[in-house]
Amino acid sequence: MKIAVLGGDGFCGWPTALHLSDQGHDVHILDNLSRRWIDTELGVQSLTPMDSIQERTRIWHKETGRRIHFHLIDLAKDYEIVKRWMAEHRPDAIVHFAEQRAAPYSMKSDRHKVYTVNNNVSATHNLLAALVETGIDAHLVHLGTMGVYGYSTIGAAIPEGYLPVGIETLSGEVKEQEILYPTRPGSVYHMTKSLDQILFQFYAQNDGLRITDLHQGIVWGTHTEQTRRHDQLVNRFDYDGDYGTVLNRFLIQAAIGYPLTVHGTGGQTRAFIHIQDSVRCIELALGDPPKAGERVRIFNQMTETHRVRDLAELVAKLTGAQIAWLPNPRKEAPENDLIVRNDGFLTRGLEPITLAEGLLSEVVDVAKKFAYRVDRSRVAAVSAWTKDIAGRIERDPEGRALKSVS
Repeated sequence: MKIAVLGGDGFCGWPTALHLSDQGHDVHILDNLSRRWIDTELGVQSLTPMDSIQERTRIWHKETGRRIHFHLIDLAKDYEIVKRWMAEHRPDAIVHFAEQRAAPYSMKSDRHKVYTVNNNVSATHNLLAALVETGIDAHLVHLGTMGVYGYSTIGAAIPEGYLPVGIETLSGEVKEQEILYPTRPGSVYHMTKSLDQILFQFYAQNDGLRITDLHQGIVWGTHTEQTRRHDQLVNRFDYDGDYGTVLNRFLIQAAIGYPLTVHGTGGQTRAFIHIQDSVRCIELALGDPPKAGERVRIFNQMTETHRVRDLAELVAKLTGAQIAWLPNPRKEAPENDLIVRNDGFLTRGLEPITLAEGLLSEVVDVAKKFAYRVDRSRVAAVSAWTKDIAGRIERDPEGRALKSVS
């Protein structure tokens, strides 16, 4: 297939592009390289040294003989260019990663909130409008987030996208139907993914677009089979307080002798998936597209759940690191459970990689190898969800939260 990977220079997009190319697909990356500009804005860089996208694709061709084509396009701003590209190349499938992906970054300031909404929602709608206008029957696979559901629970498993409900009619009968699981986003970033769901629902029912939405958990790990083939193919590794996911951040903190920062009680339960499983799920979704006229297909793309404090204790036991208990900059419940159904991918052949299999050592090795590149002042999580929360957190000169101020 000819596959367009939107946002293919990013943390999930790059290993996905390599994986699909390795499967024999004709892969085209469309990216505005905004994630690299955000590195510049934040004054931090990937822990792993990253070459330009042109150099990365050159190395891939040299190593494999396969070409990945790169197109510098801003999906959110360049609608006419996007439409012309689609009309010219007519991809068979599209994998959509082209959204600002960090909840803390989306909550840094009003400017970051506005940017996240404008970028993410416009990118998704421009893509959908272009598909309708050009008449391309491409299967769209979108990387969503488990965060659309929120983290509260009533002890029942979160289904894959749709919730069966009973509605009482005027005559007193109870009619059953399935609705989108009610969203409860915990940040502006998660809110944009919730808005994506509504856009997908409309275009699937109105124009017959074939769409699969993947509600993904927190990704951990660094390497995939393809990124291991050459040092210059390595994936990015974010460790800073805005973009570093919790497990990867714990591991880099341990590698540099920085306390593992657990916010609040650490009782927040999160869903996780290894990066190798993430790219495998994309492959499985592409191989089983919905038909035109079918509702949006939704999968929960996660393999396990863990409480944050349990992860910290696991990493501390593995590395000898200390744990620091700090105020929580997020507006969320101090404790929650998370029970998730993920039958969709398990029944399609996914064999999950789990933390118990010892792959934490892979990330520890990467963290130790490049620890010299760490800017310690960027490790702490400093983006607060509300002005009230920000005003109650006392910080040290490096920006690390010390305690709540009464």
